[in-house]
Amino acid sequence: MKLKEEFTIREFNGTVYAVPSGPAPEHRGEPVILNDTGRILWQKLLSDTDEASLVDALTDAYDVDRAVACADVAAFLAELRAAGLTD
Repeated sequence: MKLKEEFTIREFNGTVYAVPSGPAPEHRGEPVILNDTGRILWQKLLSDTDEASLVDALTDAYDVDRAVACADVAAFLAELRAAGLTD
């Protein structure tokens, strides 16, 4: 899976935003605000990846149980799918 289009990560006043780049982005809603976990997953999704790799990225970055990481990844992906941001 992969994000539908390229995004740029911007930080403003300590908040991290993912904003669409390019002349005619499909996503025209509110900016996507990312916490540290979301930022790690977002960066992985800029290239083709799978859910297991996303879980690995979280367990590598944090001292978190794999089951918790799986649930977090599933919730994050569900939000992206609902917003139409992933393939």
